[in-house]
Amino acid sequence: MKFKDAIEITRPINCLMGAISVIIGLLNTRLDVSWERLVINIILGVLTYILIAASGMVINDIYDIEIDKINRPERPIPRGSITLKQAKLLYILYLCCGIFLCILNTIIFNLSLLNFILASFFGFIGWVYAKWGKKSGFFGNLAVGISFSIGLVYGALLNSILIPPYIWFFFITAFSLLMAREIIKGCEDIEGDKKQGVKTLAIKIGIKNSRNIALIFSLIAITFFVLPLLTNILNPWLFVIFMILGLIEVTYTVVLMLTSKLERGDLKKISLYLKIGMFIGLIAFLFASL
Repeated sequence: MKFKDAIEITRPINCLMGAISVIIGLLNTRLDVSWERLVINIILGVLTYILIAASGMVINDIYDIEIDKINRPERPIPRGSITLKQAKLLYILYLCCGIFLCILNTIIFNLSLLNFILASFFGFIGWVYAKWGKKSGFFGNLAVGISFSIGLVYGALLNSILIPPYIWFFFITAFSLLMAREIIKGCEDIEGDKKQGVKTLAIKIGIKNSRNIALIFSLIAITFFVLPLLTNILNPWLFVIFMILGLIEVTYTVVLMLTSKLERGDLKKISLYLKIGMFIGLIAFLFASL
């Protein structure tokens, strides 16, 4: 096993994207926190998230080895760059290192056990998703939504046990958009999922009904995206600029959900627009802290 293979299997771009949520949580709760502590929290918090997320990527590939031999033969395990035994050792290594850094952070700043519990829950979710969640459909969607958004809460906890309301609004916004996108992706991949025995909402209740549930999550996201303006966020003016852009983009996506024929090309476009909406949301949350 080469070093690049051990990194590739973690899907580093996905891990880094999720780690941004930790930085957002930290920066938005940085009042009364020294710069030295903030920098250490960012370093340890980001590394904790990346390592635990990496362990989730590895365990997912371990459980998906037979499927990946057909659908993703270029991935490290099916192509033979990493053996199954090596992958299991990597999973344990990444998870233990992530939990260790969380404990170290807790000891350095005498933090509550809540951040340790949250980090452990994040690791547990990764294993549960790989073993059961992925094929369960909606439960898997929940696991993905929580895994990405949990960094916002974790980052805030590193500064204070008292999490301000706007962090929860950020969390619900990100979680809801991810849920909408995961449901739409299930509609897009319905044929392949049927062959693999994945029980997505689209397979269980049909594409139109699944679309309706995705719509509900999108509307929840829109609602909670606006609510931070009613709180004491650090920079409402910068936030509102990107909030308006995000609202326009997601509202257009909602209209597309309602007016398109929901064919594969339409669903692929909707999924992309929801992803763009999530990215704009992250930028807005980041600028809210500046």
